[in-house]
Formats: sequence, C-alpha cells, structure tokens
Amino acid sequence: MSYPNQDNDENNISQEKDSQLKAQKEMLLKRTLSADARLRLNNVRMVKPDLADLVENYILNLTVQGKISGQISDEQLKQILSSTQQPKRDFKFNRV
Repeated sequence: MSYPNQDNDENNISQEKDSQLKAQKEMLLKRTLSADARLRLNNVRMVKPDLADLVENYILNLTVQGKISGQISDEQLKQILSSTQQPKRDFKFNRV
C-alpha cells in the first residue's frame, strides 16, 4: 500500500533530477558551443527538434569523451548538421 505523499515525493525527486541533468547539459553546451553556434542550434530546434537533439547528444558525447578541445564554431556546427541530416528521398510513382 502506498501513501499519497510518497508518490508525490518520488515525482518531485524525479523532476528535480531531470532539471539538474538539464542544467548540467545546458552548462556543458554553453562551454562547448560558441555563441553563434548556440544560436544556430536553437534556430534548428524550432524547425527540427529531433535533429537538434541528435546533434546535441553527439556533441555532448564527444565532449565527455574528451574528443573536443575548445569551442565549436558556427562553421563547425554547420558541418555537423549537414553530416547528420538524412538525404532527401525522391519518390517515383508508377501509373497503373
């Protein structure tokens, strides 16, 4: 049997951990990306949130592994974005 306050406490703890992780992630991205690159990534997020999440996770993984030294410039972010985008598909329809 669970008590009502116990569920609320667990939810609050979970939300607090999520907010702490999000704050750490933002701090790491702020250190890793130049101001122009952060602006570009935020603009991409408005149009393609999945792509922005993918690139963020990619950059965070490289940073944690120590493969990124210094800041990522806007030009470097453009290259990362272009390499992670899937090519557009051409659809052909056959008439029956």
